[in-house]
Amino acid sequence: MSTITLVGTRLARAGEEFVYRGESAACEGCPYRSQCLNLDEGVRYRISDVRDNAQTLECNVHDEGVSAVEVEPVGMKANVPAKNAYAGSKSSLAGPCPHTECPSHEFCEPTGVEFDDDYQIAEILGEPPHDYCMLDRDLTLVEFASKDE
Repeated sequence: MSTITLVGTRLARAGEEFVYRGESAACEGCPYRSQCLNLDEGVRYRISDVRDNAQTLECNVHDEGVSAVEVEPVGMKANVPAKNAYAGSKSSLAGPCPHTECPSHEFCEPTGVEFDDDYQIAEILGEPPHDYCMLDRDLTLVEFASKDE
């Protein structure tokens, strides 16, 4: 189900994804608060449509203003412990990883996923992008279901 919201004009492109982080201190007193702050904090969204002929509105957070877009919550790719990882089950991340140069790091610490929370696995994607886990973890790349599924 899509939701109409306002995002920074630099981000307002169909297919762009972001994690909604909530209200900024600069939002206080803004007349567009109800149109902007209508998403769920910590959820990843994909812009499905940019409103044609939408007016660019001034914003204290986004230097080039904000535009109206339609967004939908989306799942997130993540590496989880391979043991008991199957579609339909719940899993959590294996834990923090200091190896930021690893090709799997973005999936071991994905933006918008909390380490202590369990997430429903929508799909098993297979082997992680790394050849060898430097923490000797046996991981599987999965897609977590979006929050509305």
